Amino acid sequence: MSAPDEYVPPKVWVWRDRDGGVWGATNRPTAGATHDSELPAGRHPLQLYSLGTPNGIKVTILLEELLALGQSGAEYDAWLVKIFEGEQFGSGFVAINPNSKIPAMVDRSLDPPVRVFESGAILTYLALKFGAFLPADPHGRAECLSWLNWQMSNTPHIGGGFGHFYMYAPVKIEYAINRYTIEVKRQMDVLNQRLAISEYVAGDSYTIADMAIWPWYGPLVEGKMYNGGEYFQVHEYPHLRRWTDMIGERPAVKRGALVNRIFQPDIPHLRERHDASDFASIIGR
Repeated sequence: MSAPDEYVPPKVWVWRDRDGGVWGATNRPTAGATHDSELPAGRHPLQLYSLGTPNGIKVTILLEELLALGQSGAEYDAWLVKIFEGEQFGSGFVAINPNSKIPAMVDRSLDPPVRVFESGAILTYLALKFGAFLPADPHGRAECLSWLNWQMSNTPHIGGGFGHFYMYAPVKIEYAINRYTIEVKRQMDVLNQRLAISEYVAGDSYTIADMAIWPWYGPLVEGKMYNGGEYFQVHEYPHLRRWTDMIGERPAVKRGALVNRIFQPDIPHLRERHDASDFASIIGR
């Protein structure tokens, strides 16, 4: 294994602004707002402030699935938060998510309105609010919530771990890339083995666990995330690929995956979503 230049941590760490890499301009060691900025608000009960990353797509998939069930109360405005420009540190956004991460949501159907942040919390909140995609029986609910939280605790190894060192770090560190590659492949094997015996991740029914996991592991096993198909040898996970294809064919998933997208501008996307008719120009319902 090749060794990078030896780095000796100082006795006291000191932050250096713009330390390099894609995220150097936005990462900082303190919380709170950096500037005053009010959030926009639309006409629907649910106001979502997000970006079309895997964590943001989880929520728009669920909202589109609820609307497909006829839950009119799930109508929503999806506002774009440009995290590369630091909009997540505006005072309005920090007021609904002190952690300054997308997605965050405000439910204005209640008085006073309810704020919800963290994608797993938003999925659970909406599933409970509308009584859908979360099993009612204790065994099924426990399984669903277990897999939902499995995703929340494990995917930082994909994004902040593997993705950062493989794609975005200003220097390539073999040890770091190998360490996270091992973990990502282990996670794909966990899912592959589970889906060998279960149609959906949490059992026989489609749940918020599938909606949380698919935006991360679906593109990964399709080779679209980090262009890693050959690198990860994704053909080794046939059951995960079967599930990936099945979830990806759902019309609501297709719609949800387009919302707040600013990456890959050459493919269909919606920067913001304020009405169901917004999809008409890019896909059919």
